[in-house]
Amino acid sequence: MKSAAFIFWAMSFCLGMCSAQEAKSKATPDFPPDIRVQRGVSFLAAGRGQQADLYFPLTLPKGQKLPAVVLIHGGGWVGGKRDAGREINIGSNLARHGYVTMSIEYILADKKRAVWPTNLWDCKTAVRWLRKNSERLGVDPDRIGVVGGSAGGHLAAMVALTTPADGLDPAEPLGEVSCGVNCCVDFYGISDIGTYHDASMLGKTFAEAPELYRLASPVTYVRTNSPPMLILHGTADTTVNLRQSELLDATLTRFGVDHHLEVIPGAVHSFDLQPPQRDLRPLVLGFLDRYLKPGQAGK
Repeated sequence: MKSAAFIFWAMSFCLGMCSAQEAKSKATPDFPPDIRVQRGVSFLAAGRGQQADLYFPLTLPKGQKLPAVVLIHGGGWVGGKRDAGREINIGSNLARHGYVTMSIEYILADKKRAVWPTNLWDCKTAVRWLRKNSERLGVDPDRIGVVGGSAGGHLAAMVALTTPADGLDPAEPLGEVSCGVNCCVDFYGISDIGTYHDASMLGKTFAEAPELYRLASPVTYVRTNSPPMLILHGTADTTVNLRQSELLDATLTRFGVDHHLEVIPGAVHSFDLQPPQRDLRPLVLGFLDRYLKPGQAGK
């Protein structure tokens, strides 16, 4: 009986250890071995818990500064992770192609906490941090882009389209450093929140504060000198309707901004650079190369 009890205990212990190890394994993202990742970088003011992951090419060219991209995750402004599958896919592919990529966290909203515009400030601060630390990172401070998906696409577009005159740049930290970017890739983002749905991050409904919704929408800030944009959206997206990207496309066209809307037939929400429908890497990397690798695009 003692032997049977011991065997049962041992099996239970092993199963428990295996479960714990499996849970730990699942909690630790799998990064490809052909890039280098620096995890858990702090980039916000002291006391803020949000962090970033930095993706680098495995070998850095000597004496050559690389272009950089800030990568902003989605999640309806209330969730999402800097190291979700989509973000790892995009960050890894960019690193392989010669970009330093900064996949960031930002403050998330909940039912009791409105976070606008702090979440946008966090994204803009990431651009500043890259620029401030460009020398030690091997980054060219004059070649920085921004990429985001869904809610991250909205924030990426806001980073690209807003200027200091709009009053949406954070005073601190690094207030002396520019938040400007050279270009933006917007994966199925929200361009007009008022025609999307009420957003908890704003703390009020559209009916209560229509002007707040207007001021938090990328289409409000399109100008003739806005940075180039690549917009991607699937026809089978039931989370963010294709009309959101079509509206941004029409607004950019009206102001003569260099941009392109790529509609992917059959694609649902949350796709990365390699959805089942087609490989988007040539399109996205080609766009980034054009504006962040002058003289090298198309080589």
